[in-house]
Amino acid sequence: MRVQGRHGPAREPAVRAVRARNAVATVFGLNGFAFASWVARIPESRTNLDLSPGQLGTLLLALSVGSVVSLPSAGFWVHRFGAAKVVAAAAVIDAVGLALTGFGAGALEQVWVTAVGLLLLGFGSGTWDVAMNIEGAAVERELGRNIMPRFHAAFSLGTVAGAAVGALAAGLDLPIAGHLAAAALLVGLIPALAVPAFLAAGIEDQPAEKPRNPFRAWTEPRTLTIGLMVLAMALTEGVANDWLAVALVDGYDVPAWVGASGFALFVTAMTIGRVGGTVVLDRFGRVPVLWGTMALAGAGVLVVVFGQALPVVAVGIVMWGIGASLGFPVGMSAAADDPDHAAARVSVVSTIGYTAFLAGPPALGYLGDHVGVLQALLLVAALLVPSALAVPAARPQRRE
Repeated sequence: MRVQGRHGPAREPAVRAVRARNAVATVFGLNGFAFASWVARIPESRTNLDLSPGQLGTLLLALSVGSVVSLPSAGFWVHRFGAAKVVAAAAVIDAVGLALTGFGAGALEQVWVTAVGLLLLGFGSGTWDVAMNIEGAAVERELGRNIMPRFHAAFSLGTVAGAAVGALAAGLDLPIAGHLAAAALLVGLIPALAVPAFLAAGIEDQPAEKPRNPFRAWTEPRTLTIGLMVLAMALTEGVANDWLAVALVDGYDVPAWVGASGFALFVTAMTIGRVGGTVVLDRFGRVPVLWGTMALAGAGVLVVVFGQALPVVAVGIVMWGIGASLGFPVGMSAAADDPDHAAARVSVVSTIGYTAFLAGPPALGYLGDHVGVLQALLLVAALLVPSALAVPAARPQRRE
């Protein structure tokens, strides 16, 4: 056990871990800010590009493809170069994609330019996501307590900030290109200032005596089952990210800024759930908490679809946000229970989970063409029921 004294040898590792914690929280927040900056402008981008729900779903597929393509190799890059370098490089790619997306959907009004931007945005975001989760798991182990949900709360705070700025920009009729270019500048520069405080996760965690084939993680039943659980929770979160604002605009005939505000309310609720989630997890454990939050998310979706009155719908959005808050971070922690193989397993679980972002946008878009985007949200509630069977795989395990 490490002795946490005010002076002496124990102080330096403790200070180092706290600095790393703050740096990880910063990059989580910026990742969320980048993503929400785009999401908040989706309704206007759809109008500028003159897209039907199905066509919008196809366009959003470019973002998902970029993410999924990046994930299988992300763990390898972290092992090879360390989480700090991978996060810094991925943030630059993310920023370029964000700026290009803004010019494509705004100034140029060209679908193919927007799609290329979203592809880069997804690739950078996916690589960044795996690397920061591996580093977050290393910091969690170093501190000796459950803090991964709070890193994801930092991501949610970033999305709150991005959604709020996006809603303000939409309300003021600011150009999409200028707004996203300014956001991209922050996203590309700040991570480079934060990552020197990282713990060098990935490099230090590689077993020195007998490196294991990273693809072996794809044959582990527990890892794959955790991935299926994360898939369902990523869909629960991702559908709200991509479609909640559009569903409110189409289903309740409200202005674009109200749709963006509904998305901001969702990510605010997610943030609250993640900040308070560590206490609930410590008290009740992973499995009961995950079952409870999944049930809450499903009920929230039903309220959003059938609530009719906007105040009631707002309650449903809060329920949905809190319910979706813990699935992804707990899945990352579960995948990283054994630090020797954390990078490979986090990469596998992330790849499976991000498949929801690959399949979700077009599925909801095509379904929305037939029943309306608001009614299409019911798909989320339906899929949460069978996915609850995968939750027991997230029980904590000892190091191999």
